[in-house]
Amino acid sequence: MGTGSLAGQVGLVTGAGRGIGREIAVGLAAEGMAVGLVGRTQDKLIATLKECVRHGARGVAVTADVTRPGAVREAVRSIERDLGPVDLLVNNAGQVDRAEVPVWETDPAQWWQVVETNLRGPYNLLRNVLPGMVRRGRGRVINLNSGFALRPDGHYTAYATSKGALLQLSDNIADSVGEHGVVVLDISPGAVATEMTAGMEMFRDMKAWGSIPYMVAVTVDAARGRFDGLHGRFLHAGRDNLETLVASAATIRSTDARTLRLRPYGPDDPMG
Repeated sequence: MGTGSLAGQVGLVTGAGRGIGREIAVGLAAEGMAVGLVGRTQDKLIATLKECVRHGARGVAVTADVTRPGAVREAVRSIERDLGPVDLLVNNAGQVDRAEVPVWETDPAQWWQVVETNLRGPYNLLRNVLPGMVRRGRGRVINLNSGFALRPDGHYTAYATSKGALLQLSDNIADSVGEHGVVVLDISPGAVATEMTAGMEMFRDMKAWGSIPYMVAVTVDAARGRFDGLHGRFLHAGRDNLETLVASAATIRSTDARTLRLRPYGPDDPMG
């Protein structure tokens, strides 16, 4: 049973027709948030919308490919016209490499499609949502990221590259949007059972999956402002003790932790 803690706010969730995106949208709706649903498959979006409305929330479903700037622009306009200004943007839409192969064996078109969806997609949403947030002096952005952003992986090169670049994008905009009261967070849900992960060979024999409901709860908490002190940082919902992170937010900021940085080899490293 929701508490209505997000009543009066508007959220926009991409990839809302299935998987984590669908559950996040429903979870936000259960807390009273009006939800704008964006995805490529209309019937799945409508099914998500019906579930959101069942919780008493207002909602609108817009079919759009997040890699297409014009389609994203019109989707944001439609959502804000029907629901009001976006308070929370959840960049969830994503793709992964179709096969575990080294980069020289990848399909070039599919490789680039993954990067476009996972990086250009969030950029397109940011480009159309941030102006309103900056003008109003408030807003929150959650980029669904991955542990792949933090470590090299020779078999999922498009996915890992795009998620690392997404984390860098958040880092690069954190100061400028923060000056206008906008919070950006990159949150990894960990390995959760979705249609996408089911097709990944490395998870074929996975026995203990992470919790999608927990990721939904983390997103709701982020929308309430619980993690605002961690603005511009990476959170791993599947591994982190979030209470500890919140309590350590000042130290994390002062030490520039939870961001991608070059590690110096020693005190004489000129890049240190």
